[in-house]
Amino acid sequence: MPKRRKKSKYKFAKIGKKKYYFYSIKWLDITGDAGHNTPEEFDKFQCATMISQAYLYKKTKKFVWTFSSYDQDDEVFSDRNVFPRGVILQMTKVQL
Repeated sequence: MPKRRKKSKYKFAKIGKKKYYFYSIKWLDITGDAGHNTPEEFDKFQCATMISQAYLYKKTKKFVWTFSSYDQDDEVFSDRNVFPRGVILQMTKVQL
């Protein structure tokens, strides 16, 4: 009897022969302001904590590449981002 493959419990897209897993990524974004502020107001100024949900294309020690859209018939990616690893607070693989 042939062995049955274990079904993945994580969301993924299969493009070509490769699986790309879906992640929720929490990261810090710069915040800017061109207005006038007091020192007390300036001390409260913080980076924005952002959440991106996308497929993981690849990652290295320095960067993480993601995409959110893809062509179902060709190996073509859209809605792409590259994150410096230093801004990423958390990466969570999304379960089905």
